[in-house]
Order: sequence, then structure tokens, then C-alpha cells
Amino acid sequence: MAPASKTSTPRLGKRLKRGFFDRSVHEVAPDLIGTTMLVDGVGGIIVEVEAYHHTEPAAHSYNGPTPRNQIMFGPPGFAYVYRSYGIHWCVNFVCEEEGSAAAVLIRALEPTHGIAAMRRRRNAVDVHALCSGPGKLTEALGITIAHNALPLDRRPIALHARTGDLEVVAGIRIGITKAVELPWRYGVKGSKFLSKPFPR
Repeated sequence: MAPASKTSTPRLGKRLKRGFFDRSVHEVAPDLIGTTMLVDGVGGIIVEVEAYHHTEPAAHSYNGPTPRNQIMFGPPGFAYVYRSYGIHWCVNFVCEEEGSAAAVLIRALEPTHGIAAMRRRRNAVDVHALCSGPGKLTEALGITIAHNALPLDRRPIALHARTGDLEVVAGIRIGITKAVELPWRYGVKGSKFLSKPFPR
């Protein structure tokens, strides 16, 4: 995958519809790698995600619905946004049939669109650091609780299908203390935009 630059942006694939998410979270998560996520035209190529399912204790939905996680129990194809450690927002894509409460956490992007806006929001210059973590990318894209429960196929959110070939790798999820053995983290092999490299 070509590195992002100020002067060129990759062509966008077809728009993804909510039906894309009406599948197993374990199918959707790796299929999201290489797609492009834009919020009001700002964003980039998804290079790292993690899958979460209500059957395992790291998922917010594990103990049932709450006011915070209610959107996870709804139909697929909506954004689930929450505050992590009271510090930064994280954005997830709800998957599977209504009631399943599965979602994909978007962990890192390769910036391709609106890089100047991202740098202003993040007060950062290095393009590799703009979206190399779930809190960084929401700040760069201007995502807040106001985006919670929004459909993923309508403005201000736009998702575009992968257009090129890439190699997807898998590994254990990071930054959690429960179900740490599950290999449900996916990313672009060798990407310089990951939040953390995958083991070789």
C-alpha cells in the first residue's frame, strides 16, 4: 500500500452499506482492513482493528445492555462511541444481527484525506502519529459522543471498499486485561501506521 502524502490520495472504492456489517464480527473485522473511513471528508485507510463479541469478558456487552453500550445490541451498521479511561473517545462499528452485541474497534488509520485538518486537531506533524491509536484517530477525525449511534452509510460518515491488494495479519488484542489470549486483532502487515507492530 502506497504511503500517504499531501499531493496524492488513493482512489476510493464503492461505498459500503449497512448490510456489510450484518455478518459475523470475525468476518467483518479482517474485511475492514484496507477500507477507507471518512468523517466529513477527513480520514484514511483502516490499517488496524479489533473484534469484540458479547461471549467474551473484554467486550462491553458481556454483562448485558447498559445506557452506554445499548447501541451494540441494536441492528448492525451503526457507530458505537465511548469514552476510554475518561480521556479519549473510541469508535466501533456494530456487527451481526440485532441482539448479538458484537463490534469492531477501529484502532488505526493511514491518513489520506484532510491531513491538514488532522494536524490542526492533533497538534501533530508526523503523519505516522496522527491516527496510530483509537484515541488519536477519533481526535484527528473529530469524532465525539455526538457520533454515537449514527449510521455508517450516511453523512457525516462514509466508508469505502478496499481497492488494492494487501496482506492482513492477526494477533492478540492489546490494552485489555481480560480474554487476552484471543487473536482478534487484525492489521496490514508491515504498516507504519499501526498503534503497535504485530509480532513477526
